[in-house]
Amino acid sequence: MDLEAMFERCKRDQWAISDLDWSGTPRPMAKADEMAIVQYFTDMAGIERLAKALFAQQAKNARDPVLRDIFRTFVADEERHAVVAERLAVYYDVHRYQKYEMSRALQRFAPSFVHLVQNVPPDIANVYVTGGEIALDMALLRSIDDYVNDAMSQAAMDRINRDESRHLAIDYHMTEYYASAEYAALVANEPPASWTKRARSAMALARVVYSAAPFFRAVFFDPMQRVDPDGKRLREAFKRLQLLGEKNRERASTLVRVLCGVQALYNESSLFRRVFGRAAARICGIPVQLMDRFYTQEEARRAAKMSYDDLANEALAADSFSSFSWDRPTPRPRSATCP
Repeated sequence: MDLEAMFERCKRDQWAISDLDWSGTPRPMAKADEMAIVQYFTDMAGIERLAKALFAQQAKNARDPVLRDIFRTFVADEERHAVVAERLAVYYDVHRYQKYEMSRALQRFAPSFVHLVQNVPPDIANVYVTGGEIALDMALLRSIDDYVNDAMSQAAMDRINRDESRHLAIDYHMTEYYASAEYAALVANEPPASWTKRARSAMALARVVYSAAPFFRAVFFDPMQRVDPDGKRLREAFKRLQLLGEKNRERASTLVRVLCGVQALYNESSLFRRVFGRAAARICGIPVQLMDRFYTQEEARRAAKMSYDDLANEALAADSFSSFSWDRPTPRPRSATCP
């Protein structure tokens, strides 16, 4: 990847909240739909600020000055996304049915996750950052937008999606770097971590594993049952994560090898599935039904031959995420009820 060109794109594609026209009127909604949508955007603001903290930490970790500058633009992106989400929550809260606040599971998970990123090696942190981008930003936010089915949401999400496309491209770039011989040599030449640091990292990871399942259930899996009822985007997101994890698996981080190994046991051993299936899913932080493989062997072989840039582009262009346009937002058809 040409980081200089990416940084120029990051600067060129900045936008302001005032670019959006907030003067419209939301389409009529049933009470349950309005309440769900307002809650989703309320949680979205929290998720975006969590991403902001993660990118701020990645900027601190970056050795390349251009990469550091790229991550700083991502910090600005995520704060803008959070403010937009807050305004969308207010915009769609037409009837004031209740007072809304971020899900408690999100409030509990956020500090643990930030603590994790600050206390584990950057290759492990990148696993969670990339997974969050694919699951929350590609699958969840686009599904919420389709569910809202309203011009205001579309206008905001088209701009947010363009930002997230850059984030995901860098996520894949960093995944490639952390699986490289260059990074392996760098780690090999560093002095061993102290036992205190190792213990702190282990505790941080344990806290996240403990709180991940309720967090993802509250802000991802439960909402996806409503906004993605056929599970198309959900399966697509996990397929992309699985394919990325399998690529150069032998040179990936220890965490990726462990997660892939647990999933392999789950899919290849009926005894392991029966006895340890639910425990394995808890370790991976996902519902047990998502422990299945969603890719074919042919897809795995094809992915193994592709570059990371091509994998990122293919993920963004997948049918389930077809609302995306890399360079410019592409208007999507809406129902006749749109204002």
